[in-house]
Amino acid sequence: MRKERDSMGEMQVPDDAYYGAQTQRAIENFPVSGIPIPTSMIRALGMIKRSAAVVNHDLGNLDEARRNAIIEASDEVIAGKFDAQFLVDIFQTGSGTSSNMNTNEIIANRASEIMGGVVGSREPVHPNDHVNYGQSSNDVIPTSIHVAANIEIEKSLIPTLESLADSLAKKSNEFDSIVKIGRTHLQDATPIRLGQEFSGYVQQIRNGITRLKNSQGLLSELAQGGTAVGTGINTHKEFGSRIATELSNLSGVKFTEATNHFEAQAAQDAAVETSGVLKTLAVSLSKIANDIRWLGSGPRAGLGELTLPAVQPGSSIMPGKVNPVICESMIQVCAQVIGNDTAITIGGMGGVFELNLMLPVIAHNLLQSIHILNGACNMFTVNLVENVEANEKACADYIEGSLAMCTSLAPVIGYDKAAHLAHVAYETGKTVREVAMEENVLPEDELNRLLDPRSMTEPNL
Repeated sequence: MRKERDSMGEMQVPDDAYYGAQTQRAIENFPVSGIPIPTSMIRALGMIKRSAAVVNHDLGNLDEARRNAIIEASDEVIAGKFDAQFLVDIFQTGSGTSSNMNTNEIIANRASEIMGGVVGSREPVHPNDHVNYGQSSNDVIPTSIHVAANIEIEKSLIPTLESLADSLAKKSNEFDSIVKIGRTHLQDATPIRLGQEFSGYVQQIRNGITRLKNSQGLLSELAQGGTAVGTGINTHKEFGSRIATELSNLSGVKFTEATNHFEAQAAQDAAVETSGVLKTLAVSLSKIANDIRWLGSGPRAGLGELTLPAVQPGSSIMPGKVNPVICESMIQVCAQVIGNDTAITIGGMGGVFELNLMLPVIAHNLLQSIHILNGACNMFTVNLVENVEANEKACADYIEGSLAMCTSLAPVIGYDKAAHLAHVAYETGKTVREVAMEENVLPEDELNRLLDPRSMTEPNL
């Protein structure tokens, strides 16, 4: 152990730690969950500190040697070299100050080492005076949430959703000629093409992509430059705009300085909105996964209109059983995202005067939602959608026996007479076609034309 000092006195810090006294205090103060900040947030913090070094040097507030050392150390943080050094629990100070200082201390110690100094000496690079120059935890942490979330959405989640939509669209085209029974209220309804059913899934995912892109507008605004309470005390007036430009160049994602720094630090409305979009996406995905799960039920005592790819044995006691595990995994992810949204919503209500005091829990839940939705959508595409098949025989068999077939007769023979045919068919176990033929309600060729299932899948009046 080595002895370090901070403004509160001495602390014992492990010899192999790149963090310092403030981080050690936080580790001891918050032994709550064992869950550190998300890795995407660590990357974002590294990017912020790197950008700050560039901007501070350009503004004449940091010499070139320290600038270069901080950039090198920050690049190592971004690359994941120090992930194991971020040990502060997510349930910590509501501003995330401990995680900001965790970052400052790691980068300062590593930068000092690069410059020939000793880890723990706070020389020649100081965590506050150099790495954190022109910044406050109160603008760094909100900025890191927006940066991490926006990058993950644009670079990972949206491309994965586009692949899922494309895969579903391919199946929609493949299944377009297959007519099956529609279902409303879990009861037989009029025919629908399996491709039409899948086209609805495609649109749900594409709508989700649109909502995500719309949410990126406000999520791209950064609090950086507001420092303690939004006034920008102890920083340059151009710091915020320059940081946004530097982060845009570094990440390939467009960022801008917040329109109003007081809003950007006192509230987390953009994060709450984004979480709401993720929740909506989760609801869409849950519906799609549940539909496919039910359509694939069986194989002999269920609906059986789809044949799902068999990816693993389904039972420890029933040989040969195969379960819709990919759908089940997706549904569980969706439940978690919806739960995360509740936590984020309550977190958004943690804005008190000039600062939101639930930033770490917002970050944890928001970034987890993005991460697990990305993984689940990739899994769903590769392990299920790409190889799902239609059971054309099962689809066709349900059609002729459906009582809803009488619907296409109603405009011609009237609602009441069509309902009568349905009731007789139900009571006798016959098809609507058979009963209609027996009662001579229409000429046979007209009856067959009206009862053509394919014609019922499009407007026909």
